[in-house]
Amino acid sequence: MRISSLIVAGCVIVSLYLVIFERDALLAFAAGGASDSEMTGESGDSAATEDELPAVPVVVLASVAEEIEQVVLLRGRTEAMRSVEVRSETSGRVISDPLRKGAFVEQGDLLCEIDPGTRQVSQDEAVARLSEARAALPAARARLAEAEAALPAAEAAIVEAKTRVPEAEARLAEARASVPTAEARLLEAEANVPAAEAGLAQARAGLPAAEASVAEARARVEEARINLNAAERLSDNGFASEVRLASARAASEAAKAGLQLALSQQEGAKATVQNALSAVEGAKAAVSAAKGQVESAKAAVQSAMSGVEAANAGVISAQSGLEGARAAIETAKSGIESANAGIESAEAAVAAAEKEIGNLTISAPFDGLLETDTAELGSLLQPGSLCGTVIQLSPIKLVAFVPEAQVDKVELGALAGARLASGGREVTGEVTFLSRSADTATRTFRVEIMVENENLTIRDGQTVEIAIRAASQTAHLVPQSALTLDDDGTMGLRVLEDDNIVGFRPVEILRDSRNGLYVSGLEDEADIIVVGQEFVIAGVRVKPTWREAAQ
Repeated sequence: MRISSLIVAGCVIVSLYLVIFERDALLAFAAGGASDSEMTGESGDSAATEDELPAVPVVVLASVAEEIEQVVLLRGRTEAMRSVEVRSETSGRVISDPLRKGAFVEQGDLLCEIDPGTRQVSQDEAVARLSEARAALPAARARLAEAEAALPAAEAAIVEAKTRVPEAEARLAEARASVPTAEARLLEAEANVPAAEAGLAQARAGLPAAEASVAEARARVEEARINLNAAERLSDNGFASEVRLASARAASEAAKAGLQLALSQQEGAKATVQNALSAVEGAKAAVSAAKGQVESAKAAVQSAMSGVEAANAGVISAQSGLEGARAAIETAKSGIESANAGIESAEAAVAAAEKEIGNLTISAPFDGLLETDTAELGSLLQPGSLCGTVIQLSPIKLVAFVPEAQVDKVELGALAGARLASGGREVTGEVTFLSRSADTATRTFRVEIMVENENLTIRDGQTVEIAIRAASQTAHLVPQSALTLDDDGTMGLRVLEDDNIVGFRPVEILRDSRNGLYVSGLEDEADIIVVGQEFVIAGVRVKPTWREAAQ
């Protein structure tokens, strides 16, 4: 065995040497066996062209592309559809018998029951507070209705008070307008007093002259009387003539007339003085009356100003009443809001008490299996304490992670098949979830496939091989041996081009099958060299032998 292995190894080494280092000689040998010396010649036969070399015989496969279904192969695991750790939301002692792990439970089945204690009393108290809060609401609404009913009266009062202000201001303006008139009358009356006093002085100045005229007239009367008496005596004695007597009598009458005239003038002067005194007193009375009118006008102004202030005060008072009415409405609304808040608070307390009582019973959230025993009878549970774990295995999820290069081939709803590593059971389902975010460590995307598991034979955490159907693609079926590498190390196929010239096409392997490999990267119809491709390069003319795809 060792000798045969050494012989095989030696043959491989020689073959590699010939292919790599003696490739030209090997090609020449394949073309007709001519030696290097024959190809070069000594007299310049080295000018022979490539066209003069014999064509290399190869076998060519005429291939036509076909539509193939692609699959994405993944390795994953099974995962329960749901897995919930049912925990307590309140504290208390367990009063229910435990359920053992492995038992099947239906949604709503009792898992754990907690001793209620005094919770029912708390609920009754909360209900009583709720009734009390609801009873306070009608009274608050009645206060609001009363306050709203008082608002129109307050608004009417402020309108009425505002209408009084212009009237008071008009009276004030009228009173202020009468003051200048009264003051003008006072000035006129005060101006008449000096003239009246001047007339009095003038009248008093004329009185002494009138009295002097009276005295002079009296003196003339007395003189005329004496002369008349003398004339009468002389006439009686015959010493005086009748003419003299008549002259004396005429002079006496004239003196009496002058006295009467002087007395009349004196009385006139006295009357003038009295009139002047009356005029002075009238002027002074007019001044006093004018002063009274001024004072009355000023008093009217003060009264009008007081009326304006009273009207403004009435407006302020009405505004205060309106604000008070509005404040009463806001207070009533606040009372309603407070009553509603009390009702909501009481309802929240009732709901909390009911929830607390509801939390005393812990039920199964869905149909499934108990993965753990439920809490033991008599054990004390706190909020967050575990009652039991329930898992749902029907249906069950198949979870895998798709590489970044293949994630675009997977679509939601795509058909998928899987084979369990233990037992080889095969199941089918469809893709229900494809992550949009890659795992930061592996740069892969989570994919979930939903599979029926009615008899619960598939367990959580089993390893599975998954094949997800992808979109179909055009591909050529070629033998694995037809693949080769070019000088740059690119994998591809050598194909036959026009005039039997060799070409190279890079390809991508889509999948393998029993009959060969499905590759992409070629035209729909291609002539692929399947035998002799390792002995030719691109640009070399070959002699093809055709083979059908079925061969």
